[in-house]
Amino acid sequence: MPQDVRARIGYSQRTEKRPYFYANAHEKDFVPLAPHEVLIRDARAASCSLEKEGFTLVEHRSEVADLTDLEQVATVHAGEIAELLTQVSGCDHVDIFSRGILRFSERAGQNDAHDNSHPARFVHVDMSIAAAGAARDRGAPAGRTIARSVQYNVWRVLSPPPQDVPLALCAFDSLALDDLIVCDAIFDPPGAPEWSFENYLLEAKPGHRWFYYPDMHPGEALVFVTSESDPARPLLMPHGAFDNPLAPPGCPPRVSLEMRGTAYWFG
Repeated sequence: MPQDVRARIGYSQRTEKRPYFYANAHEKDFVPLAPHEVLIRDARAASCSLEKEGFTLVEHRSEVADLTDLEQVATVHAGEIAELLTQVSGCDHVDIFSRGILRFSERAGQNDAHDNSHPARFVHVDMSIAAAGAARDRGAPAGRTIARSVQYNVWRVLSPPPQDVPLALCAFDSLALDDLIVCDAIFDPPGAPEWSFENYLLEAKPGHRWFYYPDMHPGEALVFVTSESDPARPLLMPHGAFDNPLAPPGCPPRVSLEMRGTAYWFG
């Protein structure tokens, strides 16, 4: 039976002040939260796709025994993700961001020991359309004509099921670009200067369709679009963490790994 749930999603509301949030120092955030309880459907029962909703789940196992080892992630797993994205998308070239991002449920007690490791409790998009387009252009292979480019996020759990704090995704075909709220994402890595780029939060609308993949395991990878150059396809993916009402007390806290890559099709 599908494991649909009802849970509170971290929508935001519009204010006169432009919102912003930090990767680590969340006490400095200005995110005007306006959570709503929504139906979050079991995506395993829905056959969601990159071409329609903007996300899909694939089977994928790594040769890296410990994916919390970020050195091995950068040297070995990054190549595996580049190969995966090539297979899933059918592109000609993948420019991979080799640094993995580990995130931990607050129950794990690991957030203060890592950079940018909190689960995002507010719905957001990884980059605004303008910022993502500039990033795709910067990473394009020199000397090639680019017909299309897409940024992807590859998200996987490293902890056993069920997840206490799963990831929810808003199907792109259920939202309007006017639902997005422009904000700034500010990165404050320990011992390094701050930097930022334009991002989006999401305003609540009744037509949004939400999905999650229950009981994910480390042999699976959730691939979703973070930006797309073709306006006829899903352009971006609002997403955020939520508390799973089906997770029993004492279940293992979520540990997850994100990898990013940009796919290019040559003209």
